[in-house]
Amino acid sequence: MDAAPDARRTAVAVRDLRLALPEGGDRAYAVDGVSFDLVAGEILCLVGESGSGKSMCAHALMGLLPKAVRPAGGTIRLGDLDLAAQDEAGWRDTRGRRIAMIFQEPMTALNPLMRIGDQMAEMFEAHGLLTPRARRARVLALAEEVGLPEPGRIVRAYPHQLSGGQRQRAMIAMALALEPAILVADEPTTALDVTTQAQILGLIRALQARRNMAVLFITHDFGVVAEIADRVMVLRHGRVVEAGTAAAVLGRPQAAYTKALLAAVPSMDPPPRTPPGGLKAVEVAGLEKTYVTGGGWWRKPRRVEAARDVAFALHRGETLGLVGESGSGKSSVARLVMRLIEPDRGTVRLGDTDLTRLRGEALRRARSRIQMVFQDPFASLNPRRKVGRIIADGPMAHGVAEAEAMARARRLVDLVGLDAGALDRFPHEFSGGQRQRIGIARALALEPEVLVADEAVSALDVSVQAQVLALLEDLKQRLGLSMLFITHDLRVAAQICDRIAVMRRGEIVELKSAAGLFADPEHPYTRALLDAVPGRPRRAA
Repeated sequence: MDAAPDARRTAVAVRDLRLALPEGGDRAYAVDGVSFDLVAGEILCLVGESGSGKSMCAHALMGLLPKAVRPAGGTIRLGDLDLAAQDEAGWRDTRGRRIAMIFQEPMTALNPLMRIGDQMAEMFEAHGLLTPRARRARVLALAEEVGLPEPGRIVRAYPHQLSGGQRQRAMIAMALALEPAILVADEPTTALDVTTQAQILGLIRALQARRNMAVLFITHDFGVVAEIADRVMVLRHGRVVEAGTAAAVLGRPQAAYTKALLAAVPSMDPPPRTPPGGLKAVEVAGLEKTYVTGGGWWRKPRRVEAARDVAFALHRGETLGLVGESGSGKSSVARLVMRLIEPDRGTVRLGDTDLTRLRGEALRRARSRIQMVFQDPFASLNPRRKVGRIIADGPMAHGVAEAEAMARARRLVDLVGLDAGALDRFPHEFSGGQRQRIGIARALALEPEVLVADEAVSALDVSVQAQVLALLEDLKQRLGLSMLFITHDLRVAAQICDRIAVMRRGEIVELKSAAGLFADPEHPYTRALLDAVPGRPRRAA
Protein backbone atom coordinates (compact mmCIF):
# COMPACT_ATOMS: atom_id res chain seq x y z
CA MET A 1 0.00 0.00 0.00
CA ASP A 2 1.36 3.41 -0.95
CA ALA A 3 0.66 6.64 0.91
CA ALA A 4 1.89 8.90 -1.88
CA PRO A 5 -0.54 11.61 -3.09
CA ASP A 6 1.66 13.46 -5.58
CA ALA A 7 4.92 12.07 -6.93
CA ARG A 8 5.82 15.42 -8.56
CA ARG A 9 6.49 16.95 -5.14
CA THR A 10 8.07 13.86 -3.61
CA ALA A 11 11.19 14.48 -1.48
CA VAL A 12 11.77 10.82 -0.57
CA ALA A 13 10.20 7.75 -2.19
CA VAL A 14 10.23 4.45 -0.27
CA ARG A 15 9.27 1.40 -2.29
CA ASP A 16 8.73 -2.17 -1.08
CA LEU A 17 11.09 -1.77 1.88
CA ARG A 18 11.97 -5.00 3.67
CA LEU A 19 14.10 -5.20 6.81
CA ALA A 20 14.93 -8.72 7.99
CA LEU A 21 15.08 -9.80 11.62
CA PRO A 22 17.42 -12.52 12.97
CA GLU A 23 16.20 -16.06 12.42
CA GLY A 24 14.26 -17.78 15.17
CA GLY A 25 12.08 -14.83 16.16
CA ASP A 26 8.31 -14.39 16.03
CA ARG A 27 8.47 -12.96 12.52
CA ALA A 28 10.90 -12.75 9.63
CA TYR A 29 10.70 -9.00 8.89
CA ALA A 30 10.66 -5.88 11.06
CA VAL A 31 9.37 -4.02 7.97
CA ASP A 32 7.68 -6.08 5.25
CA GLY A 33 6.98 -4.46 1.87
CA VAL A 34 6.33 -0.89 3.06
CA SER A 35 5.97 1.89 0.47
CA PHE A 36 5.32 5.59 1.02
CA ASP A 37 6.34 9.07 -0.15
CA LEU A 38 7.49 12.03 1.89
CA VAL A 39 6.18 15.16 0.22
CA ALA A 40 7.63 18.67 0.52
CA GLY A 41 5.51 20.89 2.73
CA GLU A 42 3.58 18.02 4.34
CA ILE A 43 3.72 15.93 7.52
CA LEU A 44 3.22 12.17 7.23
CA CYS A 45 2.49 10.45 10.54
CA LEU A 46 3.49 6.82 11.00
CA VAL A 47 1.24 5.25 13.64
CA GLY A 48 1.23 1.85 15.30
CA GLU A 49 1.93 -0.06 18.47
CA SER A 50 5.39 -1.01 19.74
CA GLY A 51 6.91 -3.52 17.33
CA SER A 52 4.86 -2.29 14.37
CA GLY A 53 8.02 -1.24 12.47
CA LYS A 54 7.49 2.52 12.50
CA SER A 55 10.81 3.38 14.19
CA MET A 56 12.61 0.90 11.92
CA CYS A 57 11.31 2.85 8.91
CA ALA A 58 12.74 6.03 10.44
CA HIS A 59 16.10 4.43 11.15
CA ALA A 60 16.25 3.04 7.61
CA LEU A 61 15.79 6.58 6.26
CA MET A 62 18.73 7.72 8.41
CA GLY A 63 21.00 4.71 7.85
CA LEU A 64 20.86 3.93 11.58
CA LEU A 65 19.53 0.36 11.57
CA PRO A 66 20.59 -1.92 14.45
CA LYS A 67 23.23 -4.47 13.51
CA ALA A 68 20.76 -7.33 14.02
CA VAL A 69 18.42 -5.87 11.37
CA ARG A 70 19.53 -6.12 7.73
CA PRO A 71 18.07 -4.61 4.53
CA ALA A 72 16.40 -7.39 2.55
CA GLY A 73 14.88 -5.50 -0.36
CA GLY A 74 13.34 -2.29 -1.63
CA THR A 75 14.59 1.21 -2.36
CA ILE A 76 14.70 4.55 -0.56
CA ARG A 77 15.21 7.27 -3.18
CA LEU A 78 16.21 10.82 -2.31
CA GLY A 79 16.16 12.42 -5.75
CA ASP A 80 18.58 10.37 -7.85
CA LEU A 81 20.24 8.87 -4.76
CA ASP A 82 19.28 5.40 -3.47
CA LEU A 83 19.77 5.73 0.29
CA ALA A 84 19.42 2.00 0.84
CA ALA A 85 22.54 1.41 -1.28
CA GLN A 86 24.74 4.08 0.38
CA ASP A 87 27.99 3.27 2.16
CA GLU A 88 28.95 4.94 5.45
CA ALA A 89 30.86 7.74 3.73
CA GLY A 90 27.76 8.58 1.71
CA TRP A 91 25.61 8.55 4.84
CA ARG A 92 27.94 10.97 6.63
CA ASP A 93 27.45 13.44 3.80
CA THR A 94 23.66 12.91 3.62
CA ARG A 95 22.82 13.00 7.33
CA GLY A 96 22.21 16.51 8.56
CA ARG A 97 22.61 18.14 5.15
CA ARG A 98 19.67 16.53 3.33
CA ILE A 99 17.84 14.51 5.98
CA ALA A 100 17.89 14.96 9.77
CA MET A 101 16.30 13.34 12.80
CA ILE A 102 14.79 14.37 16.15
CA PHE A 103 15.04 11.57 18.69
CA GLN A 104 12.49 10.57 21.32
CA GLU A 105 14.59 11.16 24.43
CA PRO A 106 16.92 14.15 24.12
CA MET A 107 18.59 13.48 27.47
CA THR A 108 20.06 10.25 26.11
CA ALA A 109 20.69 11.66 22.60
CA LEU A 110 22.62 14.71 23.82
CA ASN A 111 26.19 14.44 25.10
CA PRO A 112 26.04 15.19 28.86
CA LEU A 113 29.67 16.39 28.89
CA MET A 114 29.28 19.04 26.15
CA ARG A 115 27.58 22.42 26.29
CA ILE A 116 24.46 22.76 24.16
CA GLY A 117 26.03 25.38 21.88
CA ASP A 118 29.09 23.22 21.24
CA GLN A 119 26.86 20.29 20.26
CA MET A 120 24.93 22.50 17.84
CA ALA A 121 28.17 23.90 16.38
CA GLU A 122 29.48 20.37 15.92
CA MET A 123 26.96 19.92 13.09
CA PHE A 124 28.79 22.57 11.03
CA GLU A 125 32.24 21.36 12.06
CA ALA A 126 31.51 17.75 11.04
CA HIS A 127 30.66 18.95 7.52
CA GLY A 128 33.52 21.46 7.33
CA LEU A 129 31.18 24.46 7.18
CA LEU A 130 31.65 28.03 8.48
CA THR A 131 34.37 29.59 10.56
CA PRO A 132 34.28 29.24 14.36
CA ARG A 133 32.94 32.79 14.69
CA ALA A 134 30.24 32.20 12.06
CA ARG A 135 29.28 28.94 13.78
CA ARG A 136 28.73 30.74 17.08
CA ALA A 137 26.51 33.32 15.37
CA ARG A 138 24.53 30.61 13.59
CA VAL A 139 24.08 28.65 16.84
CA LEU A 140 22.56 31.71 18.52
CA ALA A 141 20.28 32.31 15.54
CA LEU A 142 19.09 28.68 15.64
CA ALA A 143 18.44 28.89 19.39
CA GLU A 144 16.30 31.96 18.79
CA GLU A 145 14.44 30.33 15.88
CA VAL A 146 13.34 27.34 17.98
CA GLY A 147 12.19 29.61 20.81
CA LEU A 148 14.81 28.86 23.46
CA PRO A 149 14.65 31.53 26.20
CA GLU A 150 17.83 33.53 26.84
CA PRO A 151 19.74 31.93 23.94
CA GLY A 152 23.09 33.27 25.16
CA ARG A 153 22.66 31.45 28.47
CA ILE A 154 21.14 28.28 27.01
CA VAL A 155 23.96 27.64 24.53
CA ARG A 156 26.46 27.74 27.42
CA ALA A 157 24.43 25.29 29.51
CA TYR A 158 24.77 21.50 29.77
CA PRO A 159 21.80 19.20 28.95
CA HIS A 160 21.01 18.45 32.62
CA GLN A 161 20.58 22.19 33.26
CA LEU A 162 17.65 22.43 30.82
CA SER A 163 14.03 21.32 31.13
CA GLY A 164 12.69 18.51 28.96
CA GLY A 165 11.05 20.95 26.57
CA GLN A 166 14.22 23.04 26.29
CA ARG A 167 16.31 19.93 25.55
CA GLN A 168 13.85 18.94 22.82
CA ARG A 169 14.04 22.44 21.30
CA ALA A 170 17.84 22.15 21.30
CA MET A 171 17.54 18.80 19.47
CA ILE A 172 15.27 20.42 16.89
CA ALA A 173 17.79 23.25 16.40
CA MET A 174 20.54 20.68 15.79
CA ALA A 175 18.36 18.84 13.27
CA LEU A 176 17.63 22.07 11.41
CA ALA A 177 21.19 23.41 11.50
CA LEU A 178 22.13 22.42 7.93
CA GLU A 179 18.64 23.18 6.53
CA PRO A 180 17.71 19.63 5.46
CA ALA A 181 14.81 19.02 3.08
CA ILE A 182 13.53 16.07 5.14
CA LEU A 183 12.97 15.89 8.91
CA VAL A 184 12.35 12.60 10.73
CA ALA A 185 10.79 12.96 14.21
CA ASP A 186 10.65 9.73 16.25
CA GLU A 187 8.16 10.12 19.14
CA PRO A 188 9.57 13.60 19.95
CA THR A 189 6.81 14.52 22.44
CA THR A 190 6.01 11.21 24.18
CA ALA A 191 7.71 12.07 27.49
CA LEU A 192 6.49 15.69 27.61
CA ASP A 193 3.57 17.15 29.55
CA VAL A 194 0.64 18.52 27.58
CA THR A 195 1.57 22.20 27.53
CA THR A 196 5.19 21.52 26.53
CA GLN A 197 3.98 18.97 24.00
CA ALA A 198 1.64 21.55 22.47
CA GLN A 199 4.53 24.04 22.18
CA ILE A 200 6.82 21.49 20.48
CA LEU A 201 4.10 20.37 18.06
CA GLY A 202 3.36 23.99 17.18
CA LEU A 203 7.07 24.66 16.69
CA ILE A 204 7.55 21.66 14.37
CA ARG A 205 4.49 22.61 12.33
CA ALA A 206 5.61 26.25 12.04
CA LEU A 207 9.19 25.37 11.07
CA GLN A 208 7.99 22.77 8.57
CA ALA A 209 5.71 25.29 6.88
CA ARG A 210 8.33 28.06 6.91
CA ARG A 211 11.02 25.84 5.38
CA ASN A 212 8.69 23.75 3.18
CA MET A 213 10.18 20.56 4.63
CA ALA A 214 8.89 17.02 4.27
CA VAL A 215 8.35 15.56 7.76
CA LEU A 216 8.03 11.93 8.83
CA PHE A 217 6.47 12.06 12.30
CA ILE A 218 6.35 8.81 14.30
CA THR A 219 3.88 8.51 17.17
CA HIS A 220 1.45 6.19 18.91
CA ASP A 221 -0.70 9.11 20.12
CA PHE A 222 -3.74 9.75 17.94
CA GLY A 223 -4.26 13.11 19.63
CA VAL A 224 -0.88 14.17 18.23
CA VAL A 225 -1.88 12.76 14.83
CA ALA A 226 -5.05 14.85 14.81
CA GLU A 227 -3.03 17.93 15.78
CA ILE A 228 -0.20 17.74 13.27
CA ALA A 229 -0.71 15.24 10.43
CA ASP A 230 -1.53 15.96 6.80
CA ARG A 231 -1.41 12.26 5.95
CA VAL A 232 -1.38 9.09 8.07
CA MET A 233 -0.02 5.59 7.57
CA VAL A 234 -0.91 2.84 10.06
CA LEU A 235 1.55 -0.03 10.55
CA ARG A 236 1.06 -3.42 12.16
CA HIS A 237 3.63 -6.21 12.36
CA GLY A 238 5.78 -4.40 9.80
CA ARG A 239 3.05 -3.97 7.20
CA VAL A 240 0.85 -1.06 6.14
CA VAL A 241 -2.78 -1.70 7.05
CA GLU A 242 -4.18 1.72 6.10
CA ALA A 243 -3.00 5.01 4.60
CA GLY A 244 -4.63 8.26 3.57
CA THR A 245 -5.31 11.83 4.58
CA ALA A 246 -5.58 12.54 8.31
CA ALA A 247 -9.25 13.43 7.90
CA ALA A 248 -10.02 10.13 6.16
CA VAL A 249 -8.05 7.82 8.46
CA LEU A 250 -9.20 9.47 11.68
CA GLY A 251 -12.75 10.19 10.59
CA ARG A 252 -13.53 7.18 8.38
CA PRO A 253 -11.07 4.37 9.22
CA GLN A 254 -11.40 1.28 7.04
CA ALA A 255 -9.09 -1.30 8.65
CA ALA A 256 -10.27 -3.16 11.75
CA TYR A 257 -6.88 -2.56 13.40
CA THR A 258 -7.13 1.22 12.87
CA LYS A 259 -10.63 1.18 14.34
CA ALA A 260 -9.36 -0.76 17.36
CA LEU A 261 -6.52 1.71 17.94
CA LEU A 262 -8.88 4.68 17.73
CA ALA A 263 -11.36 2.98 20.05
CA ALA A 264 -8.58 2.50 22.62
CA VAL A 265 -7.81 6.25 22.80
CA PRO A 266 -9.08 7.50 26.19
CA SER A 267 -12.03 9.85 25.93
CA MET A 268 -12.03 13.31 27.52
CA ASP A 269 -15.53 12.59 28.82
CA PRO A 270 -15.35 10.98 32.28
CA PRO A 271 -17.72 8.03 32.77
CA PRO A 272 -20.46 8.36 35.41
CA ARG A 273 -19.07 7.70 38.90
CA THR A 274 -20.50 7.57 42.41
CA PRO A 275 -19.13 10.47 44.49
CA PRO A 276 -16.55 9.26 47.05
CA GLY A 277 -17.25 9.46 50.72
CA GLY A 278 -17.02 7.55 53.95
CA LEU A 279 -13.76 6.65 55.65
CA LYS A 280 -10.47 8.22 54.58
CA ALA A 281 -7.69 5.91 53.42
CA VAL A 282 -5.13 8.74 53.29
CA GLU A 283 -5.33 12.27 54.68
CA VAL A 284 -2.67 14.85 53.86
CA ALA A 285 -2.52 18.20 55.68
CA GLY A 286 -0.12 21.14 55.40
CA LEU A 287 2.47 19.13 53.48
CA GLU A 288 5.56 21.12 52.50
CA LYS A 289 8.86 20.23 50.83
CA THR A 290 11.60 22.50 49.48
CA TYR A 291 14.63 21.22 47.59
CA VAL A 292 17.84 23.21 47.92
CA THR A 293 20.47 22.59 45.25
CA GLY A 294 23.72 24.16 44.10
CA GLY A 295 25.31 27.05 45.90
CA GLY A 296 28.93 27.70 46.66
CA TRP A 297 31.40 30.48 47.24
CA TRP A 298 29.98 32.76 44.55
CA ARG A 299 26.50 31.35 43.93
CA LYS A 300 23.32 31.36 45.92
CA PRO A 301 21.66 27.95 46.37
CA ARG A 302 18.60 27.28 44.22
CA ARG A 303 15.38 26.64 46.14
CA VAL A 304 12.49 24.76 44.56
CA GLU A 305 9.21 24.43 46.44
CA ALA A 306 7.94 20.97 45.44
CA ALA A 307 5.02 21.06 47.90
CA ARG A 308 3.39 24.12 49.43
CA ASP A 309 0.66 23.59 52.01
CA VAL A 310 -0.67 20.54 50.13
CA ALA A 311 -3.86 19.09 51.61
CA PHE A 312 -6.26 16.42 50.34
CA ALA A 313 -8.09 13.27 51.41
CA LEU A 314 -8.20 9.97 49.55
CA HIS A 315 -11.31 8.01 50.49
CA ARG A 316 -11.52 4.25 50.66
CA GLY A 317 -12.29 2.76 47.25
CA GLU A 318 -11.53 6.06 45.48
CA THR A 319 -9.06 6.98 42.74
CA LEU A 320 -7.71 10.51 43.20
CA GLY A 321 -5.68 11.91 40.32
CA LEU A 322 -2.76 14.31 40.67
CA VAL A 323 -2.17 16.12 37.37
CA GLY A 324 0.12 18.92 36.27
CA GLU A 325 3.17 19.76 34.20
CA SER A 326 6.66 18.42 34.82
CA GLY A 327 8.00 20.19 37.90
CA SER A 328 4.54 20.84 39.33
CA GLY A 329 5.34 18.68 42.38
CA LYS A 330 2.97 15.77 41.78
CA SER A 331 5.65 13.03 41.91
CA SER A 332 7.23 14.67 44.96
CA VAL A 333 3.86 14.58 46.71
CA ALA A 334 3.54 10.88 45.83
CA ARG A 335 6.94 10.18 47.38
CA LEU A 336 6.09 12.26 50.44
CA VAL A 337 2.91 10.25 50.91
CA MET A 338 4.97 7.04 50.62
CA ARG A 339 7.59 8.46 53.05
CA LEU A 340 10.27 7.84 50.41
CA ILE A 341 11.37 11.41 51.07
CA GLU A 342 10.96 13.38 54.28
CA PRO A 343 8.56 16.36 54.43
CA ASP A 344 9.73 19.67 55.87
CA ARG A 345 6.40 19.93 57.66
CA GLY A 346 2.85 18.62 57.51
CA THR A 347 1.23 15.25 58.16
CA VAL A 348 0.32 12.16 56.15
CA ARG A 349 -2.20 9.88 57.84
CA LEU A 350 -2.75 6.33 56.58
CA GLY A 351 -6.07 5.44 58.17
CA ASP A 352 -5.50 6.13 61.87
CA THR A 353 -1.69 6.05 61.55
CA ASP A 354 0.39 9.21 61.27
CA LEU A 355 3.13 8.11 58.86
CA THR A 356 5.18 11.26 59.45
CA ARG A 357 5.81 10.24 63.07
CA LEU A 358 6.97 6.70 62.35
CA ARG A 359 10.57 5.58 62.26
CA GLY A 360 12.48 2.34 61.80
CA GLU A 361 10.59 -0.94 62.10
CA ALA A 362 7.24 0.78 62.72
CA LEU A 363 7.57 2.68 59.42
CA ARG A 364 8.63 -0.47 57.57
CA ARG A 365 5.52 -2.31 58.79
CA ALA A 366 3.25 0.60 57.89
CA ARG A 367 4.70 0.78 54.35
CA SER A 368 3.24 -2.65 53.60
CA ARG A 369 -0.17 -0.93 53.65
CA ILE A 370 0.73 1.52 50.84
CA GLN A 371 2.59 0.40 47.74
CA MET A 372 3.76 2.02 44.49
CA VAL A 373 3.47 1.13 40.80
CA PHE A 374 6.33 2.86 38.97
CA GLN A 375 6.39 4.50 35.53
CA ASP A 376 9.08 2.29 34.01
CA PRO A 377 8.71 -1.34 35.10
CA PHE A 378 11.81 -2.40 33.19
CA ALA A 379 13.93 -0.05 35.31
CA SER A 380 12.17 -0.96 38.58
CA LEU A 381 12.21 -4.77 38.16
CA ASN A 382 15.42 -6.63 39.01
CA PRO A 383 16.66 -8.00 35.66
CA ARG A 384 18.56 -10.83 37.38
CA ARG A 385 15.59 -12.30 39.24
CA LYS A 386 12.76 -14.37 37.90
CA VAL A 387 9.29 -12.88 38.12
CA GLY A 388 8.09 -15.28 40.82
CA ARG A 389 10.87 -14.23 43.16
CA ILE A 390 10.41 -10.52 42.31
CA ILE A 391 6.81 -10.73 43.48
CA ALA A 392 7.55 -12.96 46.49
CA ASP A 393 10.46 -10.86 47.82
CA GLY A 394 8.19 -8.26 49.44
CA PRO A 395 6.11 -10.70 51.52
CA MET A 396 9.25 -12.65 52.46
CA ALA A 397 10.91 -9.44 53.69
CA HIS A 398 7.90 -8.97 55.98
CA GLY A 399 8.13 -12.46 57.47
CA VAL A 400 5.94 -14.52 55.13
CA ALA A 401 7.31 -18.03 54.58
CA GLU A 402 8.80 -18.67 51.13
CA ALA A 403 6.22 -21.32 50.22
CA GLU A 404 3.33 -19.00 51.08
CA ALA A 405 4.98 -16.04 49.33
CA MET A 406 5.40 -18.07 46.11
CA ALA A 407 1.81 -19.29 46.36
CA ARG A 408 0.74 -15.66 46.67
CA ALA A 409 2.84 -14.83 43.60
CA ARG A 410 1.06 -17.55 41.61
CA ARG A 411 -2.33 -16.15 42.59
CA LEU A 412 -1.26 -12.63 41.69
CA VAL A 413 0.06 -13.39 38.20
CA ASP A 414 -3.28 -15.00 37.47
CA LEU A 415 -5.08 -11.98 38.95
CA VAL A 416 -3.24 -9.56 36.64
CA GLY A 417 -3.87 -11.69 33.55
CA LEU A 418 -0.57 -13.56 33.10
CA ASP A 419 -0.13 -17.32 32.88
CA ALA A 420 1.65 -19.34 35.57
CA GLY A 421 4.69 -19.81 33.31
CA ALA A 422 5.51 -16.12 33.84
CA LEU A 423 6.87 -16.96 37.30
CA ASP A 424 9.91 -18.73 35.82
CA ARG A 425 10.83 -16.05 33.30
CA PHE A 426 12.93 -12.88 33.53
CA PRO A 427 11.58 -9.31 33.00
CA HIS A 428 13.31 -8.88 29.62
CA GLU A 429 11.21 -11.75 28.23
CA PHE A 430 8.00 -9.72 28.50
CA SER A 431 6.43 -6.83 26.58
CA GLY A 432 6.06 -3.39 28.16
CA GLY A 433 2.43 -3.99 29.06
CA GLN A 434 3.22 -7.39 30.58
CA ARG A 435 6.04 -5.90 32.63
CA GLN A 436 3.65 -3.30 33.99
CA ARG A 437 1.27 -6.10 35.01
CA ILE A 438 4.19 -7.69 36.88
CA GLY A 439 4.84 -4.34 38.59
CA ILE A 440 1.20 -4.22 39.66
CA ALA A 441 1.37 -7.81 40.95
CA ARG A 442 4.48 -6.94 42.97
CA ALA A 443 2.72 -3.91 44.47
CA LEU A 444 -0.25 -6.09 45.46
CA ALA A 445 1.90 -8.81 47.03
CA LEU A 446 1.82 -7.15 50.46
CA GLU A 447 -1.99 -6.81 50.27
CA PRO A 448 -1.94 -3.00 50.58
CA GLU A 449 -4.87 -0.72 51.26
CA VAL A 450 -3.55 2.02 48.94
CA LEU A 451 -1.79 1.96 45.57
CA VAL A 452 0.26 4.95 44.40
CA ALA A 453 0.58 4.80 40.59
CA ASP A 454 3.22 7.24 39.33
CA GLU A 455 2.78 7.70 35.54
CA ALA A 456 2.05 3.96 35.40
CA VAL A 457 0.72 3.95 31.81
CA SER A 458 2.43 6.95 30.20
CA ALA A 459 4.99 4.88 28.26
CA LEU A 460 2.48 2.34 26.90
CA ASP A 461 0.73 2.12 23.52
CA VAL A 462 -2.93 3.15 23.54
CA SER A 463 -4.28 -0.40 23.32
CA VAL A 464 -1.97 -1.70 26.06
CA GLN A 465 -2.68 1.43 28.09
CA ALA A 466 -6.41 0.71 27.87
CA GLN A 467 -5.83 -2.86 29.08
CA VAL A 468 -3.75 -1.74 32.09
CA LEU A 469 -6.26 0.98 33.01
CA ALA A 470 -9.08 -1.60 32.87
CA LEU A 471 -6.99 -3.95 35.03
CA LEU A 472 -6.37 -1.26 37.65
CA GLU A 473 -10.06 -0.36 37.75
CA ASP A 474 -11.04 -4.03 38.07
CA LEU A 475 -8.52 -4.65 40.87
CA LYS A 476 -9.69 -1.56 42.71
CA GLN A 477 -13.27 -2.84 42.68
CA ARG A 478 -12.42 -6.46 43.53
CA LEU A 479 -9.90 -5.75 46.29
CA GLY A 480 -11.39 -2.55 47.71
CA LEU A 481 -8.24 -0.55 46.96
CA SER A 482 -7.78 3.20 47.11
CA MET A 483 -5.50 4.71 44.49
CA LEU A 484 -3.46 7.90 44.16
CA PHE A 485 -2.93 8.19 40.40
CA ILE A 486 -0.23 10.57 39.14
CA THR A 487 -0.32 11.46 35.45
CA HIS A 488 0.30 14.27 32.97
CA ASP A 489 -2.22 12.71 30.54
CA LEU A 490 -5.61 14.31 31.12
CA ARG A 491 -7.35 11.78 28.87
CA VAL A 492 -6.16 8.96 31.13
CA ALA A 493 -7.15 10.94 34.24
CA ALA A 494 -10.65 11.40 32.84
CA GLN A 495 -11.17 7.67 32.48
CA ILE A 496 -9.82 6.34 35.77
CA CYS A 497 -10.09 9.11 38.38
CA ASP A 498 -13.08 9.84 40.62
CA ARG A 499 -11.63 13.20 41.59
CA ILE A 500 -8.70 15.18 40.21
CA ALA A 501 -6.32 17.58 41.96
CA VAL A 502 -4.46 19.98 39.65
CA MET A 503 -0.96 20.93 40.80
CA ARG A 504 1.09 23.94 39.77
CA ARG A 505 4.43 24.95 41.28
CA GLY A 506 3.92 22.80 44.36
CA GLU A 507 0.35 23.90 45.07
CA ILE A 508 -3.03 22.31 44.45
CA VAL A 509 -4.86 25.01 42.50
CA GLU A 510 -8.09 23.08 41.88
CA LEU A 511 -9.65 19.88 43.23
CA LYS A 512 -13.04 18.56 42.17
CA SER A 513 -14.77 15.57 40.64
CA ALA A 514 -13.44 14.41 37.27
CA ALA A 515 -16.77 15.24 35.62
CA GLY A 516 -16.83 18.68 37.23
CA LEU A 517 -13.25 19.48 36.31
CA PHE A 518 -13.66 18.65 32.62
CA ALA A 519 -17.09 20.27 32.32
CA ASP A 520 -16.37 23.45 34.29
CA PRO A 521 -12.68 24.11 35.04
CA GLU A 522 -12.35 27.17 37.27
CA HIS A 523 -8.64 27.95 37.54
CA PRO A 524 -6.94 29.51 34.47
CA TYR A 525 -4.13 26.95 34.74
CA THR A 526 -6.61 24.06 34.59
CA ARG A 527 -8.21 25.59 31.50
CA ALA A 528 -4.76 25.99 29.91
CA LEU A 529 -3.95 22.32 30.56
CA LEU A 530 -7.24 21.16 29.02
CA ASP A 531 -6.79 23.39 25.97
CA ALA A 532 -3.27 22.00 25.42
CA VAL A 533 -4.44 18.38 25.04
CA PRO A 534 -3.53 17.44 21.43
CA GLY A 535 -6.50 16.91 19.15
CA ARG A 536 -8.97 18.54 21.55
CA PRO A 537 -11.11 21.39 20.16
CA ARG A 538 -9.97 24.71 21.59
CA ARG A 539 -12.16 26.41 24.18
CA ALA A 540 -13.79 29.70 23.15
CA ALA A 541 -12.10 32.71 24.71
